Amino acid sequence: MAIPVRVRQRLVANLSKFQKLIKKAQSQDINESDTSKFITDMLSYMFGYDKYSEVTSEYAIRGTYCDLAIKINDKVRLLIEVKAIGLELKEQFVKQAVDYAANLGLEWVVLTNGARWMVYHMVFSKPIDKELVADIDFLALTAKNQGDLDTLYVLTKEGLTSSALTSYYEKKQAINKFTIGALIQSEPVISTLRRELRRLADGLMPEAAEIERILITEVIKRDILDDDKLADAKKRVTRSQTKKKKEQAKQNGQPTE
Repeated sequence: MAIPVRVRQRLVANLSKFQKLIKKAQSQDINESDTSKFITDMLSYMFGYDKYSEVTSEYAIRGTYCDLAIKINDKVRLLIEVKAIGLELKEQFVKQAVDYAANLGLEWVVLTNGARWMVYHMVFSKPIDKELVADIDFLALTAKNQGDLDTLYVLTKEGLTSSALTSYYEKKQAINKFTIGALIQSEPVISTLRRELRRLADGLMPEAAEIERILITEVIKRDILDDDKLADAKKRVTRSQTKKKKEQAKQNGQPTE
């Protein structure tokens, strides 16, 4: 991921600084209110948001409040649910922020205690759901690791406004067990398996249906097959493969329909 030089410098300069401050805050077991102030400083000095105009505390949503909200050009882009730094984060803690995001039509919610940052993407299905996109152990990060810097960058002001967080999510979507499960069942992969089995079995060509049956009943885990996310992954794979076939046909001067 291409991180602007000044953003990289800011991340590198502040990473070890805030890691030390987090350890100190943990040793003091600061409360939720102080943790929220600490996180506001992180958002400002490390992630590049203006703490006075772009970080809003106690943001009101239909008569209730979310701990922190990120506003860019007066538009809320991200909701942050804060828990005390010594509290172990649980998925149930993010429910309130998810409800807030659903009311506002927001895509992104973060649950954090300062040391751990859990980034969720809203899924506006019926019922509305969420997906954990990143689970960041801040104390385990290192400025020498490009992957760690990439992960931090998506939460910066520059990353949020350049859709880096959306791109990060799309890549995560593409590389998961459901997409791989869908690819394994796709025609190109089954054709490859038939060809390789023929080489192994002295010219025997098993039927595609038989290979697919073995994949479904004996190879792919049941929890993947039974999850609705597999169907969504299959649709993405089919769209991608259809698009590629059309592009190849066009290049070869063949009809695309």
